[in-house]
Amino acid sequence: MSAQNNDPPRLQIGLINFEPLRVAGFESVFDNDSGVKVVATDPSGALAGQDLQMVLLGLQSPSESFELLARLKAARPQLKLIVMGSDTDDETIISAIGAGAKGYLEVTASPEQVRQCIEVVKNGSIWAPRRVLSSFVDRMLHASEKPVLRHGFKFTERERAVLRLLVAARSNREIAEALGIEERTVKAYVARLMRKVGVENRIALSIHAASRSLAAGEDENQA
Repeated sequence: MSAQNNDPPRLQIGLINFEPLRVAGFESVFDNDSGVKVVATDPSGALAGQDLQMVLLGLQSPSESFELLARLKAARPQLKLIVMGSDTDDETIISAIGAGAKGYLEVTASPEQVRQCIEVVKNGSIWAPRRVLSSFVDRMLHASEKPVLRHGFKFTERERAVLRLLVAARSNREIAEALGIEERTVKAYVARLMRKVGVENRIALSIHAASRSLAAGEDENQA
Protein backbone atom coordinates (compact mmCIF):
# COMPACT_ATOMS: atom_id res chain seq x y z
CA MET A 1 0.00 0.00 0.00
CA SER A 2 1.42 3.36 -0.98
CA ALA A 3 2.07 5.93 1.72
CA GLN A 4 -0.48 8.71 1.96
CA ASN A 5 0.79 12.15 0.89
CA ASN A 6 0.13 14.56 3.73
CA ASP A 7 1.98 17.51 2.18
CA PRO A 8 -0.05 20.75 2.09
CA PRO A 9 -1.42 21.75 -1.33
CA ARG A 10 0.93 23.79 -3.48
CA LEU A 11 0.22 27.51 -3.84
CA GLN A 12 0.00 28.36 -7.55
CA ILE A 13 0.61 32.00 -8.48
CA GLY A 14 -0.23 33.40 -11.90
CA LEU A 15 2.04 36.14 -13.28
CA ILE A 16 0.40 38.73 -15.55
CA ASN A 17 2.12 41.51 -17.50
CA PHE A 18 5.70 40.45 -16.81
CA GLU A 19 8.46 40.05 -19.39
CA PRO A 20 10.20 36.62 -19.61
CA LEU A 21 13.25 37.81 -17.66
CA ARG A 22 11.07 38.92 -14.75
CA VAL A 23 9.14 35.62 -14.87
CA ALA A 24 12.44 33.73 -14.69
CA GLY A 25 13.38 35.86 -11.70
CA PHE A 26 10.19 34.93 -9.85
CA GLU A 27 10.74 31.28 -10.69
CA SER A 28 14.25 31.45 -9.21
CA VAL A 29 12.88 33.00 -5.99
CA PHE A 30 10.82 29.85 -5.39
CA ASP A 31 13.18 27.25 -6.86
CA ASN A 32 13.76 25.70 -3.45
CA ASP A 33 10.20 26.15 -2.20
CA SER A 34 8.13 23.05 -2.90
CA GLY A 35 5.01 24.83 -1.61
CA VAL A 36 4.90 27.55 -4.29
CA LYS A 37 4.68 27.38 -8.07
CA VAL A 38 4.62 30.46 -10.33
CA VAL A 39 3.32 30.38 -13.90
CA ALA A 40 3.08 33.05 -16.58
CA THR A 41 -0.51 33.65 -17.68
CA ASP A 42 -2.86 36.34 -19.01
CA PRO A 43 -6.20 37.77 -17.84
CA SER A 44 -8.21 35.06 -19.61
CA GLY A 45 -6.02 32.38 -18.09
CA ALA A 46 -6.38 33.89 -14.62
CA LEU A 47 -10.17 34.01 -14.95
CA ALA A 48 -10.36 30.43 -16.17
CA GLY A 49 -7.46 28.92 -14.21
CA GLN A 50 -9.14 27.40 -11.18
CA ASP A 51 -5.77 25.99 -10.04
CA LEU A 52 -4.52 29.51 -9.37
CA GLN A 53 -4.94 30.76 -5.81
CA MET A 54 -3.05 34.01 -6.29
CA VAL A 55 -2.19 36.47 -9.07
CA LEU A 56 0.76 38.85 -9.22
CA LEU A 57 -0.02 41.64 -11.66
CA GLY A 58 2.58 43.94 -13.21
CA LEU A 59 1.27 47.52 -13.09
CA GLN A 60 1.48 49.04 -16.56
CA SER A 61 -1.41 51.38 -17.28
CA PRO A 62 -2.96 52.03 -13.83
CA SER A 63 -6.46 52.52 -15.24
CA GLU A 64 -6.40 49.26 -17.22
CA SER A 65 -4.70 47.36 -14.38
CA PHE A 66 -7.24 48.53 -11.81
CA GLU A 67 -10.12 47.60 -14.12
CA LEU A 68 -8.56 44.13 -14.47
CA LEU A 69 -8.23 43.85 -10.69
CA ALA A 70 -11.91 44.69 -10.30
CA ARG A 71 -12.91 42.11 -12.93
CA LEU A 72 -10.78 39.39 -11.35
CA LYS A 73 -12.16 40.20 -7.91
CA ALA A 74 -15.75 40.11 -9.16
CA ALA A 75 -15.33 36.85 -11.12
CA ARG A 76 -13.16 35.03 -8.58
CA PRO A 77 -13.64 36.53 -5.10
CA GLN A 78 -11.32 33.99 -3.44
CA LEU A 79 -8.39 34.82 -5.73
CA LYS A 80 -5.73 36.77 -3.84
CA LEU A 81 -4.31 39.66 -5.87
CA ILE A 82 -0.94 41.42 -5.60
CA VAL A 83 0.27 44.35 -7.71
CA MET A 84 3.91 45.13 -8.53
CA GLY A 85 4.80 48.56 -9.89
CA SER A 86 7.40 51.29 -10.02
CA ASP A 87 4.98 53.96 -8.77
CA THR A 88 5.36 54.52 -5.02
CA ASP A 89 2.76 57.30 -4.90
CA ASP A 90 0.36 56.73 -2.00
CA GLU A 91 -2.72 57.40 -4.13
CA THR A 92 -1.73 54.75 -6.66
CA ILE A 93 -1.15 52.15 -3.96
CA ILE A 94 -4.41 53.00 -2.18
CA SER A 95 -6.30 52.81 -5.47
CA ALA A 96 -4.80 49.37 -6.14
CA ILE A 97 -5.97 48.16 -2.72
CA GLY A 98 -9.36 49.72 -3.30
CA ALA A 99 -9.66 47.88 -6.62
CA GLY A 100 -9.10 44.54 -4.90
CA ALA A 101 -5.35 44.06 -4.43
CA LYS A 102 -4.21 42.58 -1.13
CA GLY A 103 -0.60 43.59 -1.65
CA TYR A 104 1.57 46.15 -3.42
CA LEU A 105 5.22 45.37 -4.20
CA GLU A 106 7.74 47.80 -5.63
CA VAL A 107 9.69 46.56 -8.66
CA THR A 108 12.84 46.94 -6.56
CA ALA A 109 11.56 44.46 -3.94
CA SER A 110 14.10 41.89 -2.81
CA PRO A 111 13.42 38.15 -3.11
CA GLU A 112 12.85 38.05 0.64
CA GLN A 113 10.30 40.87 0.44
CA VAL A 114 8.49 39.03 -2.36
CA ARG A 115 8.32 35.87 -0.25
CA GLN A 116 7.14 37.83 2.80
CA CYS A 117 4.45 39.62 0.80
CA ILE A 118 3.10 36.37 -0.63
CA GLU A 119 3.07 34.75 2.81
CA VAL A 120 1.24 37.71 4.37
CA VAL A 121 -1.37 37.87 1.60
CA LYS A 122 -1.82 34.08 1.61
CA ASN A 123 -2.64 34.30 5.31
CA GLY A 124 -5.35 36.89 4.71
CA SER A 125 -3.58 40.16 5.54
CA ILE A 126 -2.59 43.16 3.41
CA TRP A 127 1.00 43.94 2.41
CA ALA A 128 1.70 47.62 1.78
CA PRO A 129 3.78 50.43 3.31
CA ARG A 130 2.55 51.19 6.82
CA ARG A 131 1.89 54.85 6.01
CA VAL A 132 -0.36 53.80 3.13
CA LEU A 133 -2.35 51.35 5.24
CA SER A 134 -2.88 53.99 7.91
CA SER A 135 -4.09 56.49 5.32
CA PHE A 136 -6.38 53.89 3.74
CA VAL A 137 -8.00 52.98 7.07
CA ASP A 138 -8.46 56.65 8.00
CA ARG A 139 -10.15 57.44 4.69
CA MET A 140 -12.42 54.42 4.79
CA LEU A 141 -13.49 55.23 8.34
CA HIS A 142 -14.29 58.77 7.25
CA ALA A 143 -16.14 57.56 4.17
CA SER A 144 -18.20 55.14 6.25
CA GLU A 145 -19.61 57.99 8.33
CA LYS A 146 -22.07 58.75 5.54
CA PRO A 147 -25.03 56.61 4.43
CA VAL A 148 -24.89 53.71 2.00
CA LEU A 149 -23.79 54.43 -1.55
CA ARG A 150 -26.51 55.33 -4.00
CA HIS A 151 -27.38 53.05 -6.89
CA GLY A 152 -29.38 53.25 -10.08
CA PHE A 153 -27.55 56.30 -11.42
CA LYS A 154 -25.89 56.54 -14.83
CA PHE A 155 -22.61 58.10 -15.87
CA THR A 156 -22.12 60.29 -18.91
CA GLU A 157 -19.26 59.58 -21.29
CA ARG A 158 -17.29 62.52 -19.84
CA GLU A 159 -17.92 61.35 -16.28
CA ARG A 160 -16.59 57.89 -17.12
CA ALA A 161 -13.49 59.48 -18.66
CA VAL A 162 -12.91 61.44 -15.45
CA LEU A 163 -13.46 58.29 -13.37
CA ARG A 164 -10.94 56.27 -15.37
CA LEU A 165 -8.27 58.89 -14.77
CA LEU A 166 -9.27 59.22 -11.14
CA VAL A 167 -8.87 55.47 -10.63
CA ALA A 168 -5.44 55.80 -12.26
CA ALA A 169 -4.54 58.15 -9.37
CA ARG A 170 -4.23 61.22 -11.60
CA SER A 171 -4.39 64.69 -10.08
CA ASN A 172 -7.00 67.27 -11.14
CA ARG A 173 -4.36 69.01 -13.22
CA GLU A 174 -3.36 65.78 -14.98
CA ILE A 175 -7.00 64.90 -15.65
CA ALA A 176 -7.58 68.38 -17.07
CA GLU A 177 -4.57 68.07 -19.39
CA ALA A 178 -5.59 64.59 -20.55
CA LEU A 179 -9.15 65.65 -21.36
CA GLY A 180 -8.37 69.15 -22.64
CA ILE A 181 -10.55 70.92 -20.09
CA GLU A 182 -9.99 73.40 -17.27
CA GLU A 183 -8.87 72.17 -13.86
CA ARG A 184 -11.86 73.88 -12.25
CA THR A 185 -14.10 71.88 -14.60
CA VAL A 186 -12.48 68.68 -13.36
CA LYS A 187 -13.16 69.74 -9.76
CA ALA A 188 -16.80 70.32 -10.67
CA TYR A 189 -17.05 66.87 -12.28
CA VAL A 190 -15.47 65.18 -9.25
CA ALA A 191 -17.81 67.01 -6.87
CA ARG A 192 -20.83 66.05 -8.99
CA LEU A 193 -19.70 62.43 -9.14
CA MET A 194 -19.25 62.28 -5.37
CA ARG A 195 -22.76 63.62 -4.88
CA LYS A 196 -24.16 61.20 -7.45
CA VAL A 197 -22.47 58.15 -5.91
CA GLY A 198 -22.96 59.26 -2.31
CA VAL A 199 -19.36 59.49 -1.08
CA GLU A 200 -17.37 62.28 0.54
CA ASN A 201 -13.86 61.90 -0.87
CA ARG A 202 -11.91 61.01 -3.99
CA ILE A 203 -10.57 57.69 -2.77
CA ALA A 204 -14.04 56.37 -1.92
CA LEU A 205 -15.21 57.48 -5.36
CA SER A 206 -12.21 55.80 -6.98
CA ILE A 207 -12.81 52.55 -5.12
CA HIS A 208 -16.49 52.55 -6.06
CA ALA A 209 -15.62 53.17 -9.71
CA ALA A 210 -12.98 50.43 -9.81
CA SER A 211 -15.24 47.89 -8.10
CA ARG A 212 -17.94 48.54 -10.70
CA SER A 213 -15.45 48.24 -13.59
CA LEU A 214 -15.82 51.98 -14.20
CA ALA A 215 -19.51 51.66 -14.99
CA ALA A 216 -18.71 49.88 -18.22
CA GLY A 217 -21.69 49.11 -20.39
CA GLU A 218 -24.05 51.52 -18.71
CA ASP A 219 -26.33 53.64 -20.78
CA GLU A 220 -25.25 57.21 -21.16
CA ASN A 221 -27.11 60.35 -20.22
CA GLN A 222 -26.12 63.57 -21.83
CA ALA A 223 -24.72 66.11 -19.38
